[in-house]
Amino acid sequence: MAPELLIATAETIARAADLIRNGKLVAFPTETVYGLGADATNDRAVASIFEAKGRPTFNPLIVHVSGHEEAARHARFTPQADALARAFWPGGITLVLPRRETTPISLLVSAGLDTVALRVPAHPIAQKLIHAAGRPIAAPSANASGEVSPTRAEHVAASLGHSALLAMILDGGACPLGLESTVIGFPENGTPTLLRPGAVPREDIERVLGSPLAAADVASGETGRSSPGQLASHYAPHAPLRLDADDVRDGELLLGFGSSGAAALNLSPSGDLGEAAANLFAMLRALDARADGSTIAVARIPERGLGEAINDRLRRAAAPRS
Repeated sequence: MAPELLIATAETIARAADLIRNGKLVAFPTETVYGLGADATNDRAVASIFEAKGRPTFNPLIVHVSGHEEAARHARFTPQADALARAFWPGGITLVLPRRETTPISLLVSAGLDTVALRVPAHPIAQKLIHAAGRPIAAPSANASGEVSPTRAEHVAASLGHSALLAMILDGGACPLGLESTVIGFPENGTPTLLRPGAVPREDIERVLGSPLAAADVASGETGRSSPGQLASHYAPHAPLRLDADDVRDGELLLGFGSSGAAALNLSPSGDLGEAAANLFAMLRALDARADGSTIAVARIPERGLGEAINDRLRRAAAPRS
């Protein structure tokens, strides 16, 4: 049975909240990408997220909460984590912090780790859903594991619309940021660490901290992941990608940036990295649908500001696939 795809209204948000309280899955918009939401305190509901996505169970989930005060009931904050929460919440940053022993959040969310990833979304529909459900909501991106993240309700339907586990898709239009949250870890007695670049640029975070972020030391194997988005192959279209393209070759479709010529689609003709981030996943999906055996060539993206996160997603999308 296909999930209901409904425009987000007060009535449909209330229905979605009731579904979540009853252990069902609901896809909903955030300012970053659409999330596949479940009651984070319900083990069976959380397990159904992994099942619906085909997601490895060692890959932890982000839990969406209503605010800083609620987050502090589930995790222990360092002074630096407090500073980032006050600067960027609600918004596109996730903090990976030590779990409190008293938190009701399922251990499945943490993939066996003693930390939990928390975020306060800024999107009004996400906030209304969290408040109406009265639960912390575990919500990775609402797509099959490893595929391009969804930034519109129709992307969710195309990827997960066949799943009997997904009860409802709340349609809130296009996600304004279009790129997953930045994830920051706080190792014990260590420097705050950039676990995943994302919607909040590194430079903005370092300005608040007053010091550089450490780089994540991610194991080359498939275990020990401390954050979502650390798999080598991720965010991938079906078509192969060629990155840093200065030209377009026979049999290729060019995803351009700035003044790229002969582009099938252009992330931002003006070279605006915010516009490029918002368009990235939707344009990858659109070109993938047109590729028919072609390669998608992607123009060079500057490695600064949001360009760091865009290039991270593109490198993972182009990585060899298992």
